[in-house]
Amino acid sequence: MKKSIYFVFTKSVGLYINFLSFVFPEKATQLAYSLFSEPRKGKLSKANFPKVLQGAENETFQHNEHSFQTYTWKGNDKTILLVHGWESNASRWENILPYLQKSGSTIIAIDGPAHGLSSGKEFNIPQYAEFIDIVVQKFKPQYLIGHSLGGKTCLYYQSVYQNNSLEKMVILGSPSDFKIILDNYIRLLSLNSKISKGLEAHYLTHFKLELEHFSGKRFASKIKTKGFIAHDIDDAVVLFEEGKKIASTWEDAIFFETKGLGHSMHDDELYKRVSEFLFE
Repeated sequence: MKKSIYFVFTKSVGLYINFLSFVFPEKATQLAYSLFSEPRKGKLSKANFPKVLQGAENETFQHNEHSFQTYTWKGNDKTILLVHGWESNASRWENILPYLQKSGSTIIAIDGPAHGLSSGKEFNIPQYAEFIDIVVQKFKPQYLIGHSLGGKTCLYYQSVYQNNSLEKMVILGSPSDFKIILDNYIRLLSLNSKISKGLEAHYLTHFKLELEHFSGKRFASKIKTKGFIAHDIDDAVVLFEEGKKIASTWEDAIFFETKGLGHSMHDDELYKRVSEFLFE
């Protein structure tokens, strides 16, 4: 029943946007982009503040008209930066924290745009990368770990910023081809070609990005940092082949295949492998 209601709702929204595209095409494209880029969950408030984050040192950064939140578990001079994915927040790292803390490292987690305690309604990777760069410039982490779209943001970040302070990167369950994600959204709402072309033009105009070039595989080919890529063959959110694409062009990266973890990839054995890669 819920699936039927969701199907009718999405198709109704798509029908409205398609109709609007013939009357007010710019407004229709903006509405389609807003629905695509605005997360429906992942926000935090003091009323639902996770216990794992209560034990961290919280710091808010200002960047242009936005603010973003970081959480620090202090340790030694070795520093790890954690970057969550879509409709999530810094609390998603709760399970891996004990493994990382065994090394004595300082650990910093960030809330992405429109997630956690960070401001805004729109999530986009270039802005997320700007947040990451501010944290990297201040804290000089040697290690970077990203999950899902957070992992893709890490790939984008290092390919564009080429930060020499980063020694190793861990990418978990991350997509490669952004166009696949956008095409799935267009197919879900049955949006017409006017909206499809409008969305592509939006990315080119606002982010100076051609969707074919906005690829994790392409980003990875420019990265010299050592990498560890893990992807689950049962991932129904980001297909296993996406992880293989990233691994195919990253010269100095290890690919680790898991099974039965799904997209979340919470697993003791995986976390042990990540720790070994980072610290041994």
